[in-house]
Amino acid sequence: MKRWLRNGALVQLQPGVLALPERADDWTLRARAASRWAGGPVSHVSALVAGGLAAANDGPVHVTVPSARCPRGGCGVVAHRSDRRLVTVRYGTLEAVEPERSLVDAWAWAHTPRRNPRARQEQPIIRRAVIEGVRGRAVHAAAVRRASVRLGPHPGGPALLDLLALIAGGCDSELEIWGVQQVLPRPPAVPPYVQQYRLALPDGRRIKLDAAWPEALVAVELDGAAFHGSREARERDLRRDSALAALGWVVLRFSYARLVADPEGCRREIVAAVLARLAH
Repeated sequence: MKRWLRNGALVQLQPGVLALPERADDWTLRARAASRWAGGPVSHVSALVAGGLAAANDGPVHVTVPSARCPRGGCGVVAHRSDRRLVTVRYGTLEAVEPERSLVDAWAWAHTPRRNPRARQEQPIIRRAVIEGVRGRAVHAAAVRRASVRLGPHPGGPALLDLLALIAGGCDSELEIWGVQQVLPRPPAVPPYVQQYRLALPDGRRIKLDAAWPEALVAVELDGAAFHGSREARERDLRRDSALAALGWVVLRFSYARLVADPEGCRREIVAAVLARLAH
């Protein structure tokens, strides 16, 4: 075995865990090696990677072990110790901490820059995982909130609860969060709007409007480049807007560039449209 290690026929992933050289860079194999060496499931951002909520990266593999264990000598592994009971799930051959707790643990770790040198890099990754996890129903916002409360006061906790409240209110993307926080007007300028307002079109399609004032028949659509930038997407939006117009709706559609560059101007246009329609 020592000879194979010396001549490169095998490589050591962790103490006591060996692999063929051509498999050494495989993320799942590295995660399994870290889990076996530490004696605990993958956790934090590594559990999110295992569950498909984050992309594999070249950072360390995170595992969580009981506080009585203190694994030492590993390479490229962050071993977290915890007194709390671990609930785990399996992703293929990999055991991982449940996604709700993993999101909260990863969020807290990403807001601990003194201990985590990758904190600033990980924050947008974990934030995206929370939004997409709830939107894709891999987790529920209420379950993540309960996991945060069970952990107790933790780094970034208030910001996480604020984000979960925005998602629960109907925000499906960072653009919609920006719109709610920076663009969409609130009382007393105009009546309250309805997020993700559901509506049936004459052709039988059921759609959701990003924000709507049903009493004024005014809708606001926030167009992200990823979903509205292609020719096909623009044609789809035009057909949808025409169908809404036939029902008496006015659709105000704002591009990502306009929303970010001129939020005040967008807000003024929305207020003017809503008040004008309410006056008739």
